[in-house]
Amino acid sequence: MSTRHESEPKLYYYTRTMCGICTHVTCAVFTGFITVLSKPGSSLFSWHPFLMSLAFSFFMTEAILLFNPHSSPVGKLKHKTKGRLHWILQCLCVFCAIVGLIAIAYNKNLNEKPHFTSWHGLIGLVTVIVVVLQSLGALSLLYPKLAKGWSLAKLKRYHATSGLLTYLLGSISLLLGLCTAWFSSNVSGYVWYLAALCPTLCALVIMSQVTNAYMAKKRQQY
Repeated sequence: MSTRHESEPKLYYYTRTMCGICTHVTCAVFTGFITVLSKPGSSLFSWHPFLMSLAFSFFMTEAILLFNPHSSPVGKLKHKTKGRLHWILQCLCVFCAIVGLIAIAYNKNLNEKPHFTSWHGLIGLVTVIVVVLQSLGALSLLYPKLAKGWSLAKLKRYHATSGLLTYLLGSISLLLGLCTAWFSSNVSGYVWYLAALCPTLCALVIMSQVTNAYMAKKRQQY
């Protein structure tokens, strides 16, 4: 964890720290809950909810939280090292997302069901495509020579902005997944609302982290 800045109010620091820790716990609990519910390996379909929750609830959330100034599990490491770990987690996210998409597509083919007929299916497809493009675009940060004519600061700003949008898309996909017939038939009542609260809270914390990071940089420029 990073140390508190001297001019930073204690209440603000501890609140941010608790929010970050709660986000770590929430994304892990949500992924674990979906894992238990889907029972990966019990059917071809079971791999879809498991892999998608692993990709967008756990790996992507943890990849962004690596840069959280209040609750990063590797706060003492150099920024370059964090960047490498971030890219590794994002690669795991992409891998799980692609395999999860293949699993549901193949399952629909076997059952002769139409593809992408729901908002969950359509937005899920868009999210997988966007996260692949986002990860490929990140290569310019690892190897700046690939992006000639672009400053590193501008590349980081665009990457953070597009990354936040990608994360929000992933969160929306997860929420829509909770509205599917499979999830609704297994979960109901207050448990459903608790499950829906998990990606919502994580998205709010991640959005706050990214926006605050770049607002702070702008204030330092003036």
